[in-house]
Amino acid sequence: MTAPRITLYGRPGCHLCDDARLVIEAICAETGESYEEVSIDDDPALGSRFANEIPVTFVDGKQHDFWRVDPERLRRALRG
Repeated sequence: MTAPRITLYGRPGCHLCDDARLVIEAICAETGESYEEVSIDDDPALGSRFANEIPVTFVDGKQHDFWRVDPERLRRALRG
């Protein structure tokens, strides 16, 4: 299995993170891609960096979006 192309940075109890996860899961099911989720609460540096932007998505190691995940924009990035 290859490394996930999508990383979702968020925190437990974040309703925007829950919404983003649903979009990412649906896109991954369509495309066969995978994702990983990282809690910013587990790393003080990530907490400082992303505290006001979660959820934050990265695609192929580059920041893609924050707050909301647009399904079509994510599809385009994965086709990229």
